[in-house]
Amino acid sequence: MTTYKEAGVDIDAGTEAVSRIKKHVKSTFNPSVLTDIGGFGGCFQFDKDKYKNPVLVSSADGVGTKLKLAFITNRHDTIGQCLVNHCTNDILAVGARPLFFLDYFAAGKLDIDVFEDVVSGLSKACKENSCALIGGETAEMPDFYKPGDYDISGTIIGVAEKSEMMPNRTINDGDILLGLPSTGLHTNGYSLARKVLLEHYDAEDYVDSLNQTIGEALLAIHKSYLPVVDKVLNQKWLVGISHITGGGIVENTRRILAENQDINIDWNAWKRPEIFNLIQSLGNVPEDDMRHSMNLGIGLILIIKPEGLSEIQSHLESIGETCIELGRVC
Repeated sequence: MTTYKEAGVDIDAGTEAVSRIKKHVKSTFNPSVLTDIGGFGGCFQFDKDKYKNPVLVSSADGVGTKLKLAFITNRHDTIGQCLVNHCTNDILAVGARPLFFLDYFAAGKLDIDVFEDVVSGLSKACKENSCALIGGETAEMPDFYKPGDYDISGTIIGVAEKSEMMPNRTINDGDILLGLPSTGLHTNGYSLARKVLLEHYDAEDYVDSLNQTIGEALLAIHKSYLPVVDKVLNQKWLVGISHITGGGIVENTRRILAENQDINIDWNAWKRPEIFNLIQSLGNVPEDDMRHSMNLGIGLILIIKPEGLSEIQSHLESIGETCIELGRVC
């Protein structure tokens, strides 16, 4: 006789895992959440009366091979934060604010402690982004993943007023590209970064130029720009937002321009964080590859009308944030 547990799937462990994460998940709930965890579907009733013509905006993503750093360092709480923040920034680029989030976690064998760390990170970021974690899927898939490995992805749903969505705003030649600093690589460029850096260092090696270990630098949390941009999101002088992920500054910003438009970037307008210089120098990485695969220290670009420059600069200064004037739409 062969049991399901002997085949590699431990239902009792799954039940315990759900019990362990309940306190984290429920800490994200608000009055719009209508269901508890463990049901067949998560239900969310948002206040549509706050909007004249609400549009639901969705995005799904993962964190790529940044997961490998979590495996190497055995630190798993930041990965969930990176995932939620990445997805939040994606819908922010459309002009939406988060409502709720769902995650997918898969492993060959479920490690309950690791799983709880990941979900605690998801929950922390959901609370920081005023987003409810209303459900997800946990899959134990024996023989599919290496021991200790797992994968994670998530889907976010947000809402925007249709007339105020970014695609409904007009970008013109001469509009200003304003860059907001990143915290590091965020969640892109890790295959290149790992290949270069881990050939020269171990994750626990301290690097003077970074003022931290390699692992700490590479696990820096992907920043959510919702708290930075929220109060100016509906300003008429803000006409575009580009989340700088895979493809870099140019490719991601071109995604929100008309076919006959482009951008002119002053690549010397800001000082790149040292982690990017280290990757480029140790790996002898061509500049084009750096620009195409990494954010180079710019995590979000706001496209603004010239008349909004002083207002956005004052706003950012008031909340302790900085910005860089990168160039113009042309």
